[in-house]
Amino acid sequence: VVGVTDADNAGVSGLELGLQDEIHAAAGGKVATSIDMRVQYILSHEVKQARETFTARAAGGIVMDVNTGEVLAMTSQPDFDPNVRRLGEHDSTRNIMAQDVYELGSVFKIFTFAMAIDDRTLKSLDEVFAIGQGYKLGKHTIHEAEHMPATLPARDILAQSSNIGTLQIAMRSGATRQRAFLDNLGLLKTLKTDLPESARPLYPAVANWGQTETATIGFGQGISVAPLSFISAAAMVVNGGRRITPTFVKQDSRDLRGEQVIKPETSAQMRDLLRYVVTNGSGKKADIEGYDVGGKTGSAQVPGPHGRYIPHALRTSFCGVFPVHNPRYLVFILLDQPHGTKEDRKSTRLNSSHLGIS
Repeated sequence: VVGVTDADNAGVSGLELGLQDEIHAAAGGKVATSIDMRVQYILSHEVKQARETFTARAAGGIVMDVNTGEVLAMTSQPDFDPNVRRLGEHDSTRNIMAQDVYELGSVFKIFTFAMAIDDRTLKSLDEVFAIGQGYKLGKHTIHEAEHMPATLPARDILAQSSNIGTLQIAMRSGATRQRAFLDNLGLLKTLKTDLPESARPLYPAVANWGQTETATIGFGQGISVAPLSFISAAAMVVNGGRRITPTFVKQDSRDLRGEQVIKPETSAQMRDLLRYVVTNGSGKKADIEGYDVGGKTGSAQVPGPHGRYIPHALRTSFCGVFPVHNPRYLVFILLDQPHGTKEDRKSTRLNSSHLGIS
């Protein structure tokens, strides 16, 4: 995040480059960042430990204030020691949270539900949908990651992370509305922040954004975004529905939210729903006493060469917000192609060949 300078003290990467003009103009050449060293240390330590435990190829995390946009911590693993002027064998200078794009999978369902609630295409969270074991869509069949009951109410579609239920909700809005909704959240644009590192999202062209694309994008496949872009959009869903832009500079104001993006009542319903995911759904491990966490788990297949997904390869993530009914902090964690431990395999099995479309 901080980046490095060259021998002449000119910024080369990270905030040293992104804030170079501000640093030169500031008294004493000092600019206060939004990074909290305590939060940064904890996030870096935990993400590194998780990457080692689950032997993931890469891992990252972000903690952001949803009302000011201040990024309190960001880590990308593997990383490097900026005090050493050469990279080790396994070092990397790439900040995957800002300059890589990913199909994020089920955490993207947050936006499908926000759109449906905002547009009232969903009658209520108690509306029941047929699930079954496969959903035919043209020449494709959409599958679930895990066995699902024959029917599910809408709230449990998100809580249990049903692909088939979510795609039915997404298709009610249709391609044109889905594209406009995601665009309004900033997910179809390159996010500009104090960091010079950024990434352009990948998604279908208008002419190719049809029914199948609407369905798969509804549950987070077929669209790739940078994690920092995702967290910015997710913050708008939970912070009362108002626009917010991530910043790495310490802010004086406690509320920098902008225009209304979704209705305040939609945001309130989404907060209740994300709390339900943690208390009654796939996010139970995040139900920490005293914090009232809401959130959404995610797993996504990993695209490989020639447009096919790599068998049994997953990216897993979690987006959490707390305190959920008066949100302040949003946390996002990503593990790239982790491997389950013996303890995990005893308690749960996830067949990646049943994710997405076939």
